[in-house]
Amino acid sequence: MRKHLFNFSPILNVVDWVVFDTKEYDLIVVGTGSALTILEAMMRENPGVKAAVIDKDEPGGICLTRGCIPSKILLYPAELVRTIERAREFGIEVEFKKIDFGKVMDRMRSLVNPEIKNIRMGLSHTENLDYYHEIAEFIAPYTLKVGNDTITSKFILLGAGSKPSIPHIKNLNETGYFTSDTILGISRLPESITIIGGGYIAAEYGHFFSAMGSKVTIIGRNPQFLPEEEPEVSALAKRELQRNMTVITNHEVIETEKTFMGKKKLIAIERQSGRQTDVVAEEILVATGRSPNTDILHPERGGVKVDDQGWIQVDEYLETSQKNVWALGDALGRYPFKHKANYEALVVYRNAAMGERMKADYHAVPHSVFTYPEVASVGRREKEVVEKIGRENVVIGVKRYQETAKGEAMGVKDYFVKVILENGSMKILGAHIIGPYASTLIQEVINLMNTPDETALPILEGMHIHPALSEVVEGAFRTLMTIDQYHHLMEEHYQLPTS
Repeated sequence: MRKHLFNFSPILNVVDWVVFDTKEYDLIVVGTGSALTILEAMMRENPGVKAAVIDKDEPGGICLTRGCIPSKILLYPAELVRTIERAREFGIEVEFKKIDFGKVMDRMRSLVNPEIKNIRMGLSHTENLDYYHEIAEFIAPYTLKVGNDTITSKFILLGAGSKPSIPHIKNLNETGYFTSDTILGISRLPESITIIGGGYIAAEYGHFFSAMGSKVTIIGRNPQFLPEEEPEVSALAKRELQRNMTVITNHEVIETEKTFMGKKKLIAIERQSGRQTDVVAEEILVATGRSPNTDILHPERGGVKVDDQGWIQVDEYLETSQKNVWALGDALGRYPFKHKANYEALVVYRNAAMGERMKADYHAVPHSVFTYPEVASVGRREKEVVEKIGRENVVIGVKRYQETAKGEAMGVKDYFVKVILENGSMKILGAHIIGPYASTLIQEVINLMNTPDETALPILEGMHIHPALSEVVEGAFRTLMTIDQYHHLMEEHYQLPTS
């Protein structure tokens, strides 16, 4: 059995200026998301450890309580709606009777709430564990104020998460708005909704509300919709989504106001020309990204450094500037995905509890946008690869769904797989997919990017089931070309911009 190097002995030297009673712990965890997996492992391997867990929100972390789990439960009915709408293309006559929006929302809560309850029960009834449903703030190194208590430990895990970022828009508070946190509480479908933001959250909720029957308008300040994606992927996603909603890019919302009919007007300015666009809707959803919780946590008082935006800074082993204070997940301000936080929990556990020196590796962090069509990506984008190794060292492969037997059977058009490789070595540098099951198809690439040589050879040498959709991934790796050839193909034949 591997030796555990962390010393869980009781703390002997508490900050000497603290004159009031202080509760001492072997371990303090801030947040109840992925950090809980570290806690569970440590308490299982070290019976008798005295731990404290703090979370001002409902337990389970952002993913379970107001993020990926509830939103994806909602997005599946939206996917069914769009799928049923295409049934006529295949000779199937279907008639929609109605969408019970309240039932859709109730089903989501019926699946999520019991999970939250189970976590709360576990935290409240575990021996040697104190659960604080309170705000935590540092008052000194290794010392936190939690409600009316002061607690201390020489080993602290910070999984403090993030919160919705709210832009400075005139009258927004007076007009009223939802965020991705609060929108989950509604039970009545708004007749119309305007979403401020042009990223993942905006795309997913735009898809959901439009499929449920709302009139949706998305207003993004970036010239590119889904700015984190490849330009050609974003352009196709925007084109497809605009079949069911309005997507406005490169506009800044500067003011909101209530109308005499009880609706809400948004005033947006085109960022280059200054031309004004007004949009009126029943509700507003702000989806302009996430911001740190460190204004509440005050990590700087604990000797924990943050960057200019307030995100917690860590080294390559995920330790903060204060020894034995570790951080992970959204609190770091990069790759706000649950699977990334789970990976970081493994890194922290092996370094903090097992005494290893495992570096966090982010070369193949995947993500997916669960909209219609799905978008998935892993690794670097083309522009980043070119800047790093030069155009002459890059080859690109592309395959459209419709060029496979399964894609033809599904009747899908224009969707594609793009892969980026190092010329000669066949090392996979990135992959980008837009189309049905993109989040599933890309896993084949993710796995290969985590092998020792990271090459595409197993895809080329292995057999792919025919006729299965996975052949579109194989086909992309078999259709390699120069960057110039790729751009010509996409722009001239597929009418999609690559810059």
